[in-house]
Amino acid sequence: MTIFKSTIVASALALAAAPALAQDNPMVGGAPMYADKNIVENAVNSADHETLVAAVKQAGLVDTLMGEGPFTVFAPTDDAFDKISDDSLSQLMMDENKAQLAQILTCHVVATNAMSDAIAGMIADDGGMHPVPTVGGCTLQAKMEGGTITLTDEQGRTANVTIADVRQSNGVIHVIDRVLLPAM
Repeated sequence: MTIFKSTIVASALALAAAPALAQDNPMVGGAPMYADKNIVENAVNSADHETLVAAVKQAGLVDTLMGEGPFTVFAPTDDAFDKISDDSLSQLMMDENKAQLAQILTCHVVATNAMSDAIAGMIADDGGMHPVPTVGGCTLQAKMEGGTITLTDEQGRTANVTIADVRQSNGVIHVIDRVLLPAM
């Protein structure tokens, strides 16, 4: 009986230790996010980012976002993509629009590892608004509204960071509630 109890206790301890790397990270889309996995490896597990993952694949950005980085990704949820008409989204996902899709997606990526406290500090240092140049050539405007970081794209559309500081092996993800667009 003691061997049985010892086995149960040992098994419970092993299970408790297994997700240790996800402990500091918030859950995203019902899935644990692991700091030792890259952006793509974690994103594919989020039930809230299925459209984003499909778009990243279609745009040919998987290898880039699995690369060394560091990257900060402002990751729109499926609900954010639902704000785009089905026709527009279908058009974007067509092979002939791959370059336009890639530009839109890379306007959500910054070539650095920027945690929310650093972003908030830059906003404060710049008097309430900080320009954020992206790898897609867009410049987002970051502000604080209450305790929330907001990003305004080149078309004046605003996204809120709903989940911040999701650590990745090659950077960080901040979940947002709107798809950001370049000036077009």
